[in-house]
Amino acid sequence: MILEEKLKELPNDAGVYQYFDKEGHLLYIGKAKVLKNRVKSYFKFTPKLLPADKLSPRIYKMISEVENLEWIVVPNEHDALILENSLIKQLKPKYNILLRDDKTYPYIFIDDNDDFPRLEITRKIQKGKNIKYFGPYSSGARDMLDSIYEIVPLVQKKACIKGKKACLFHQIAKCLAPCEDKISKNEYEKIVENALEYIYNKTKLISKLKEKMKIYSDDFRFEDAMNLRDRIKTIEKSQIKTGIDLATNEDIDIFAINSNNKKAVIVRMFLRDGKLASSNYDFIKVNDDLEFDFDEAYKRAIVNYYDNEIPLLPKEILVASELQDIEDIEEFLFKRFNKKIKIINPKKDKKREIINIALNNCDELLRIENSKNQTTIYEELKELFNLKTLPYLIESFDNSHLMGQATVGAMIVWNEELNNFDKKAFRHYNLESKDEYSQMREMLIRRVESFEKNPAPDLWIIDGGETLLKLAYDIVQSVGVNLDIIAIAKEKIDAKAHRAKGGAKDIIHYKNSNGEFKSFNLLPSDKRLQFVQRQRDEAHRFVINFHKKQKRTQDKQISLLQIKGIGEAKIKKLLLFFGEFEKIRNASYEELKNVLNEKDAQTIIEYFKDFKE
Repeated sequence: MILEEKLKELPNDAGVYQYFDKEGHLLYIGKAKVLKNRVKSYFKFTPKLLPADKLSPRIYKMISEVENLEWIVVPNEHDALILENSLIKQLKPKYNILLRDDKTYPYIFIDDNDDFPRLEITRKIQKGKNIKYFGPYSSGARDMLDSIYEIVPLVQKKACIKGKKACLFHQIAKCLAPCEDKISKNEYEKIVENALEYIYNKTKLISKLKEKMKIYSDDFRFEDAMNLRDRIKTIEKSQIKTGIDLATNEDIDIFAINSNNKKAVIVRMFLRDGKLASSNYDFIKVNDDLEFDFDEAYKRAIVNYYDNEIPLLPKEILVASELQDIEDIEEFLFKRFNKKIKIINPKKDKKREIINIALNNCDELLRIENSKNQTTIYEELKELFNLKTLPYLIESFDNSHLMGQATVGAMIVWNEELNNFDKKAFRHYNLESKDEYSQMREMLIRRVESFEKNPAPDLWIIDGGETLLKLAYDIVQSVGVNLDIIAIAKEKIDAKAHRAKGGAKDIIHYKNSNGEFKSFNLLPSDKRLQFVQRQRDEAHRFVINFHKKQKRTQDKQISLLQIKGIGEAKIKKLLLFFGEFEKIRNASYEELKNVLNEKDAQTIIEYFKDFKE
């Protein structure tokens, strides 16, 4: 009855709507130009409230589960699209298409305003006219640039021209010293043209690198040869083999998506000046039980990608499927960039051939994925711990302190695509809380607050027991995020944590299908336990290393205070109260006096007047 009443209250405004099931779990987020019309179109009232006729099987199943409805009114449909996209990334609804990646990709650029321009990397739009961009690149941009600078004698550093004197790069024949007028602007332009050829033609670049690798090998410079071999692999990985001549002078972006029962993949290709500048791909989360919605997947992929800063915009976007309501996305692009960019599903000629190339690459990526082991550790974890999704992206948390000093936390990340830890995504946290429960709470809240910029993963692993697991669930449910969580507690022997490798009987805590918190032990030889232990141990290693670093810094600062006559006991008292050394430094006389006494407070105030790090 609550749902029927909510449907009657729907306004005629633009906005975002959210569907919830009987347990309050978020099912779906959508946008609407007119909320009343859009939401009511999902239902029929004859006389019982039921899913409307002619819904797709996926949407019919979703509407059958809806028990509650909420909405947010916004000024217009454009704002609704932006809010919808932001909320989906943060809250991970069950029935929405969830992309695993929407990061900003790097570009290579050259500023033709300079007398002797250089190639550089950027993720942002550079100030000034006559700047030419190449990309975007999902991988290999830095390797390409380093290779070009080894092969072509461009100006190697920004500071070189300002130096007015030839440097070491000239002596080793990596620069022709325009700083000393040893080369004219016209001659240098030809060198730049040569460098750009390597950007347009990766095959030519790779061929040149292989020549250098052989020279290094013949000279017994095996380490240099191996470095070039690794660089070649990275550049090759970023290439898509087209097999046809893409004869057009246009700037075009191409999006192609395909799926099988277990995975979907999106391939992006970028044509610049008629040449394939770069390509990249990402896998899309697929729910085994649900029909894959290609229309939503394309829209989500386009909005996610172009919601970033884009230095080089295409004339048009080609997609491999006919999309509904495409005018909404075109309007979004126009308001975002003040440029009309058409979205086209070509049916014939050269542009259809380009689309077919992208689709063929989708098929190949899915084939490679399918050729891997049929039952993966991720599927085993999903079944064992009653997870809602396959845990391809995992974040694990741990915290550390010593008697209230150097209180820190850490988050480590496992990425299935890397089949390894993603160390670039690791994060440290300086914490203010005094006990372990509050420290974990502080760290998890800070992570949840960053979901808008860095969306939630598939699974959290907490180093702790049932109490911390319940805490984590309370935090994510308070903001409505669909996120699986488990906790791993160390076996205790004589009240002490036991970490013996291969023999540690750790306890796993999880939430079952009835919403009850359960725990069990797995055999030390169980690969599922070993996988979770590996996550926990890496988080522990990372946080302990950071703790030691912070502790060394504090110990150094404490020793300086002790010189001034403040004893160790008083310093610990200060640290327990203020949490960190920097807060002691910035404390007022009154605050210090309340913790210690007037004499010590005055001593500390005077000390910090003179003390300089």
